[in-house]
Formats: sequence, C-alpha cells, structure tokens
Amino acid sequence: ELAIRTYIDRIYSGISKNKQFLLGLLSCFFGSLRFLLVGTFSHLGRNLISLFLSQQIVFFPQRIVMSLYGIASLFISSYLWCTIFWNVGSDYDQFDREDGIVEEGIVCIFRWDFPGKNRRIFLRFLMKYIQSIRIEIKKGIYARRVLYMEIRGQGAVPLTRT
Repeated sequence: ELAIRTYIDRIYSGISKNKQFLLGLLSCFFGSLRFLLVGTFSHLGRNLISLFLSQQIVFFPQRIVMSLYGIASLFISSYLWCTIFWNVGSDYDQFDREDGIVEEGIVCIFRWDFPGKNRRIFLRFLMKYIQSIRIEIKKGIYARRVLYMEIRGQGAVPLTRT
C-alpha cells in the first residue's frame, strides 16, 4: 500500500513576476537611455528627438553629468534585467510528512541565486532536525519581517522576507 503524503508547497514567483517592478525597471532603462542620448547629442550639437532639447545644455558640467548618470543608470538597469532573466529570488519550500508522523517527514528548501558555483541552493533534511521557527520583526522606516527555521547543525534558514 502506498504511503499517503501531505504536501505543503509554497512557491515563490521571484522577482520576474512583479509587474510594478517591471514597470519601474523599464522606466529606469528608458530614463537612463534618455540621459545618455541628451548628453551625447548635446556634444554633437544636434537634437535627436525634439523632446530632449539637447542643444540648450551647456558642455560643462551638465552634459558630462548627464552622460555619467546615463551610463550609471544603464549599468543598474542591466543588473536588474539580469536578475529577472536569471530568475534570482525564486524558490520553494516543501514539507512532506508520511502517514501523519511528523518526525518521519522530509523538508526540502530550494533557492535560485546568481550564476556561479552556488547557483542552486537545495537543502533536504528530516523534520526531526527542526529546532524552532521564529519570526524577526523590525519596526521603523525600513520595517522588515522575516520567518526563520532553525535547523540543528545548519543554523537559521530564512523562509520568507517582506
């Protein structure tokens, strides 16, 4: 007879599913592109698009600063696009117990990280090794709530971050 298993899955969508983040990312990319184009075309003395008004910008310091801001913002937006493409931040937690016996269950924690040696983080252990579950709450301007699972021999593993 097959064992009846109960699954409690929590699937996180990661960064790439947040529509407001994508909107902000697109505005960051196009804003940085606009800064870079205005700085470049003011140096050439031409208007690329009539909305940019690049002929009215003085060379020093405005044109240089706008070009540097454009380049820096392009680096930031490319970093954000890479986190979406690599699906950084997506993960799942799976709690599997057999026949209602909690001590015999298995816990699987999976995380995606940046490309490299430790891109895939996969933890698997028995439920009897779970010491505690704790919540850390920080109030103030940068409020933060994190749910941790304390594992014997592993330390604290964050389950959620808000």
